[in-house]
Amino acid sequence: MAKKRSGLSLPIAGAVSSAVATTTVFARSDSNNGGATTRKRHLPEYTASGDLILPKNFNEWVFVGSPLTPNVLNGRKANFSEFHNVYIEPGSYEIYKTTGEFSEETIFFKELQLTLPAEIPDASRTEASGRGFFPGKLNGADVTAKDSKRYADTGGWGY
Repeated sequence: MAKKRSGLSLPIAGAVSSAVATTTVFARSDSNNGGATTRKRHLPEYTASGDLILPKNFNEWVFVGSPLTPNVLNGRKANFSEFHNVYIEPGSYEIYKTTGEFSEETIFFKELQLTLPAEIPDASRTEASGRGFFPGKLNGADVTAKDSKRYADTGGWGY
């Protein structure tokens, strides 16, 4: 999950695996979570109509991981091969490390990045480092926020 390798990657990756894109507006909140952590938190913000506002500076957050969804491993039914670069808001991560649970207003950000075009039938290619799947252009973003009241129908998570 973090830049340090730990056993936290699987639960966090699972929590964000079904995230979907929610909005295209960018903003940032510099609130604190009532002293639960000494790190300043960036809490979810919403438009007047209730749409989640995408956070700024997500790439400075704690990096969770970068799962790959290549078409060749998905019965050739994936719409496109894509890396999902997942980040968690740093204050939320601090709380998670202490409690083992995601606090209210936790935010995950998933940057969607296509793979470079295939050169080999299995959709891989060869680069200087060897054969594999390599990141290409950005393709969108997904945000997941925890709010048990607002998203009661989806287990407390908004996608």
